[in-house]
Amino acid sequence: MNAQQSNIKLVVAGLLLGIFMAAIDNTIVATALSTIIRDLQGFDQVVWVTSIYMVAVMAGTPIFGKLSDMYGRKRFFIFGLVVFLIGSALCGMANNMTELIIYRAIQGIGGGALMPIAFTIVFDLFPPEKRGKMTGLLGAVFGTSSIMGPLLGAFITDSVGWEWIFYVNVPIGIVSFIFIMTSYKETRSHAKQKIDWTGAATLVGAIICLMFGLELGGQTYAWDSPQILGLFGGFIALFVVFLFAETRAAEPIISFQMFRKRLFASSNIVALFYGATFIVATIYIPIFVSGVYGGTATNSGLILMPMMLGSVAGSQGGGMLTTRTSFRNIMILSVFCFIAGIFCLSTINPDTPRYLLTIFMVLTGFGVGFSFSTLSMASIHNFDARQRGAATSTNSFLRSFGMTVGITIFGIIQRNGLNSRLAEAAGNAPAGVPLNADVVLSPEVMGQLPPNVREQVTVSLADSIANTFMWALVPAVLALVFVLMMGNERVAVPSKAKGA
Repeated sequence: MNAQQSNIKLVVAGLLLGIFMAAIDNTIVATALSTIIRDLQGFDQVVWVTSIYMVAVMAGTPIFGKLSDMYGRKRFFIFGLVVFLIGSALCGMANNMTELIIYRAIQGIGGGALMPIAFTIVFDLFPPEKRGKMTGLLGAVFGTSSIMGPLLGAFITDSVGWEWIFYVNVPIGIVSFIFIMTSYKETRSHAKQKIDWTGAATLVGAIICLMFGLELGGQTYAWDSPQILGLFGGFIALFVVFLFAETRAAEPIISFQMFRKRLFASSNIVALFYGATFIVATIYIPIFVSGVYGGTATNSGLILMPMMLGSVAGSQGGGMLTTRTSFRNIMILSVFCFIAGIFCLSTINPDTPRYLLTIFMVLTGFGVGFSFSTLSMASIHNFDARQRGAATSTNSFLRSFGMTVGITIFGIIQRNGLNSRLAEAAGNAPAGVPLNADVVLSPEVMGQLPPNVREQVTVSLADSIANTFMWALVPAVLALVFVLMMGNERVAVPSKAKGA
């Protein structure tokens, strides 16, 4: 530990930079998508730009977590950094949408290695009494990056061009690479184990089928079309094979034995439901601000700052409380704040004052912030060093899976709700001005509408978003159920007399 402590600050700095870079990527790209579409064309392919990254991250997370248990954390964190930087540089040089999609997949493969391994390295390096503070710090970076993405994306795109939302990763990643390469001295020996290639391949295939079935269904293809039914059928078939393969593998990618531990199983399910709910706030609050209050893209990103600050405070608080009370007690406070925040957001309308929206965001961010640190520590609790990578990566995987499925399902709810309300207002619109979801955020088109129609459109958007938040209460309440099942375990801290 002495060799590690001499450079411990540089190791932590390298981990924080790597997490920030990978976690911020999808939200920073989302802000620039309209500009990317204009330059590269291919509007019909735009869904793949975001989804392929998330699919690659989700698929890679449990695989790299397991490999880090088998062969060491450092080599796979470095591998993730290098692949992510290569993908970032290629994305900035993309000449068409197809190239960008391929390069985003490369980025995602690297991102899948960075986040779970960073949390595991912290657990390896720090004693129990310091892990809460450090995982709280890493969790705060994760929460901050998910909200700062839209703001930075808008600023960079408007200032220097969309290519730089990818190029900006390169200097950050190089600094992280230098810090980890020179300062992290990994001394643990690693036993050779078999890689579960069947489990890895079927997991990747099942996720791809499910995500694109959800993404393309009801838009590009009808829900009952052969293409969508084939994707869902492929998901079921591959997932069944995956489950069978994991029960027979000597070293499974996702060990179902781990789920026999009550704390591990419940905390991972909570992470899934939190991810599905929180992504709704991250995506739809900026849309509400832009479409209802009339803010710019940059202002929409800026208004999320209260939620970011709330999540940072919650993450730090959760990390420090893990040595004082049980994981369940911390998450009970978290989930009640989270549910209250989402419920308040379900009441927003065009007359909601901005200060009230700010309070709702702080409450939501504070509630979800606890989960970034507490659930990661709960998932890894009671596992030895050989299993920590798999435990942490499973938690990251299920949170990402919840986010991806959540935004897809709630996106369908919001889109359908908005379209049905706009159809009612269409009769009052001027001839030649179609009312659809695209015009709601277009100041030019909105300016052509009579005041009464513009008000109808604004109310339609606000109502559809508030209704989406109401539906988002479902996974939030389900999270409460599983929080109550977490048990009374807490971080065991050595006696103070020993540490003095």
